[in-house]
Amino acid sequence: MELIYIAMLLHKAGKGITEEHVRKVADAVGLKVDGSQIKALVAALEGVDIDKAIEEAAIPVATAAPAHGEAKESHKEEKAEDQEKKAEEAAAGLGALFG
Repeated sequence: MELIYIAMLLHKAGKGITEEHVRKVADAVGLKVDGSQIKALVAALEGVDIDKAIEEAAIPVATAAPAHGEAKESHKEEKAEDQEKKAEEAAAGLGALFG
């Protein structure tokens, strides 16, 4: 996971995600990684549009969570519907008594 963070940091800094750059950052923070892990990371990210991948990963999160105001409004509507339903049930019960 740390190597992914390093790759994102390099991307944000505008540096190429190369074995040399990843190794330098890992060494600078005292992270001991296997050279094959670095090679695998660099190979996996080759040709990947990181900005597009981040954007696509964020879209489901943004559409799944309702805005704060929407959640409150939805909750108010549910409460009103529950109160109406209870009133109807009570009226039906009274009607049965006087049938």
